Amino acid sequence: MQIGVGLDATLNLTWDDQATLAREAAEQGYTSIWTPESTGHDSYQLCLRRWQASCDVVDGGVTTGISVSPVMYRTPMAFAMTGGTVSDISGGKFIMGIGSGASYRPRARQGLGLPNLSTLALMRDYLSTIRPLVAGERVDYEGDVITLRGASLAINPPPKTPVYLGALGPRMLELAGELADGACLNWCSPEQIDWSRERVNAGAAKAGRDPSEVKLAEYIRVCVDDDEDVARRAFAKATMNYALGASVPTERERQLGYRAHFERMGFTDELAGLDDMRRNGASTDEVADAFSPELLRTVGYYGNASGAAAEFQRLAEGLDIAMVRVVAARPGIDSVRSVMEACRPS
Repeated sequence: MQIGVGLDATLNLTWDDQATLAREAAEQGYTSIWTPESTGHDSYQLCLRRWQASCDVVDGGVTTGISVSPVMYRTPMAFAMTGGTVSDISGGKFIMGIGSGASYRPRARQGLGLPNLSTLALMRDYLSTIRPLVAGERVDYEGDVITLRGASLAINPPPKTPVYLGALGPRMLELAGELADGACLNWCSPEQIDWSRERVNAGAAKAGRDPSEVKLAEYIRVCVDDDEDVARRAFAKATMNYALGASVPTERERQLGYRAHFERMGFTDELAGLDDMRRNGASTDEVADAFSPELLRTVGYYGNASGAAAEFQRLAEGLDIAMVRVVAARPGIDSVRSVMEACRPS
């Protein structure tokens, strides 16, 4: 199993911080540095900056990756051009993860002027066009969402660019096994990793692929501090954004995305209780403090640094790439460093 580190925009890192931590990650033995993408700084340029900084420590630099980039923000050709360029510059040290983002939410689609569409069909079309494009193939494809005729990427030789799919539910996991180079998981218990692998393998078998060709990668959140209460609250707030969402979900929304994911792991009743707190005007801190240790420790680790490495290894069982997703207990780079040091591979 390879061990990477994930650094996101909530850490409020400067560009100098990014370079410093990339060098330190390489020194500590992390084999990859990952970022998610939203509508802030372009994550492809961020990956290049991190890779370049890591070259000061490791000959050829460490691998960088995006897990994941929502497809609503780019066309398949734009993904191929941008991802292919990062791969070309870094000598193939780049993994491009794509995901559906909030495309299943009508409000998100409306905000970008997108029509009603099938999220599964959307991701099938993106995988079916991006992968052959970055492989240097000429693409003729007509899907439910994407159509390309005679399209090709003019980078020669074509860059080596693995394309991973962000996947949580059974059908998306099977799609990853069928069409992607890997599946990017998130917020999983060890049992959920096993469940996910079974579905990825089923998709691979359906397509006549060797299941071992499809890698399983996951962010595992870790927050450390000498004051466990401080670490717990910071970790709960990070969890809240995914498990609960920005607002109390409709019945339909409970069946989709991260809410469905957490309910599949057995937390339906607890999340319903937290929703009731939100309806009754509870503050963010009050809701965070109401998260059970069982839920939080099922999907990540918070607490003293001395216990982080063992828990990370337990939660990473069954993965090909496990990423230490840093949750900072306090503002500033030192809290980020504490997590990286606590889980350092070496």
